[in-house]
Amino acid sequence: MIEEPCPFCAILSSGSEVSYVYHDDAVVAFMDHQPITAGHLLVVPRQHLERVADLDDVTWMRVWHAVRRITGALERSGAVGEGMNVLVLDGEAGFQDVAHFHVHLVPRTAGDGFSLTFPPGYGAPTNRPQLDAYAAHL
Repeated sequence: MIEEPCPFCAILSSGSEVSYVYHDDAVVAFMDHQPITAGHLLVVPRQHLERVADLDDVTWMRVWHAVRRITGALERSGAVGEGMNVLVLDGEAGFQDVAHFHVHLVPRTAGDGFSLTFPPGYGAPTNRPQLDAYAAHL
């Protein structure tokens, strides 16, 4: 269920206690207070935009520029073990629980207990006419 009112806007407007990793005039990044793994952080645009499609091109580029910079810094610092999940959860059906676009950076190590489970039938090929029809529709 999506959380209301927006906790990220509350953080940004009130100066709530947050452990910032990065900030500029368009984007902030801070440690997730309910981390999946140690070092899990969020990259958030300052402007309240709920979904991927709501971001304008400049904000999109600024968010992903910050993601790249922070990921590089994490790797150089040794904070990333064996890998990293870079996750965007978009919409309630996509497991977005805060209605403010954000990117999760989740450092990973083997056996850390986090997994992504795919539904039965995942990986079964779809026939070309179905793929072509869907592509044409888009």
